Amino acid sequence: MLLTGENIYLRAIEPADADLLYQWENDETAWHLSNTITPFSRFVIDQYIMDSQLDFYTTKQIRLMIDSTADKKTVGSIDLFDFDPHHQRAGLGIMIAKEFQNQQFASEALKLIIEYSFDLLDLHQLYCNILTDNEISLQLFKKQHFEIIGNKRQWIKINEQWKDEYLLQLIRK
Repeated sequence: MLLTGENIYLRAIEPADADLLYQWENDETAWHLSNTITPFSRFVIDQYIMDSQLDFYTTKQIRLMIDSTADKKTVGSIDLFDFDPHHQRAGLGIMIAKEFQNQQFASEALKLIIEYSFDLLDLHQLYCNILTDNEISLQLFKKQHFEIIGNKRQWIKINEQWKDEYLLQLIRK
């Protein structure tokens, strides 16, 4: 099964995920990761979930929930965004809830989404943006052969400080 690994599986968003998404999306400490500066209403989250069932070619994005196979708990989510069908590329983002970090869920989810993107969606490349001081995320993506192809200087403002952000890319072999 393409979206199932040893310890996790990726699944579509369900209406029952609304409370969890509402909590994650309104965590101000993570807003810089998604370029968010305002909270999301419950209505917006509900609409997002309803729209998530639309075709990838229509919405240009997919969010999949990451569930643990052991206890069926939702540990995070993984996104493909800014899908460009002509150039066969998409951005990639991953979020693991704080209480589930450092348990290899991100690594396994990343492997699964890469296989899904290249083998089923027929994408040519994936890219992501990571703050230059986020060593854990850099190691995660480099382990899957993403390469740093650029440095966006003073790109992200966090607590009145400017941070550099790397652009990483993985091209299908």
